[in-house]
Amino acid sequence: MSDESSSTTADVINAVAAVAKEVPIYPDMVQPAAQELGKGLLTVAKTVNLALAPLAGVVWGFDKIKEKFFPKVEERLRNVPRENIITPRISVAGPIVEALRYAGSEEALSDLYANLLATSMDRVTASTAHPAFTEIIKQLTPDEAKILKCFTSNQPMPLIDIKKFSKSDKVSGGYLLKYVNHSNLGSTAGCEHLDLVPAYIDNLVRLGLAEIPSGQCYKLDVIYRSLEDSELAISIKAEIERNPEDGCEFERKFLAVTSLGRQFAKVCVASKS
Repeated sequence: MSDESSSTTADVINAVAAVAKEVPIYPDMVQPAAQELGKGLLTVAKTVNLALAPLAGVVWGFDKIKEKFFPKVEERLRNVPRENIITPRISVAGPIVEALRYAGSEEALSDLYANLLATSMDRVTASTAHPAFTEIIKQLTPDEAKILKCFTSNQPMPLIDIKKFSKSDKVSGGYLLKYVNHSNLGSTAGCEHLDLVPAYIDNLVRLGLAEIPSGQCYKLDVIYRSLEDSELAISIKAEIERNPEDGCEFERKFLAVTSLGRQFAKVCVASKS
């Protein structure tokens, strides 16, 4: 435990003990409580220090970045003519190096940074390496970085919302969303947290990399079949229809890559190597 943590804890214990002295009518009640509070604070302080200790090895310095990250960039530039390799703009390279201090150990994010830096070091492609791309990567999770690989293909990205409605009120158009943005993107991309994929989709839309066109869907029914026949969809539908007055409806949608998303995928997701 650090001296500062010990000092803070001691101050709190002393303050509680002082209160106990000022209430002599109930000394046997207050003083044991102060002792228990002190023990609790010491336990929390030890637990917090233990939980945060590994971060000391995760935050990278420049030597660590050079050792672990530079080889990735070298690999991506191996097919670029030597005369085309240039010093990157500091507005691109500086934020990347700073961001790697905290995200260098995340392989999926480190790959995005490596692709971005390599693109900025190729005279032919440097203009496509937008400085804002570093800030976008900083707001991504490793799972979201995996989903972005789907943006480099022309494969459809269907989504469905699962809705509950009252059969008696369906004419009025009222409904309750039971599940939003159900998709196969998580399993296709190999995401670790499949339950968070709907939120990942929202974040990609928020960042301007993708959009969900309102009121539009793919024409072919087969594109949505795996989603509507999935275990999750069938389970939610069965739960809704346990009440004979309620019905279930699947609203078909799709995820579309924006022009910003296409440029981002080309620069940061597709490897130059």
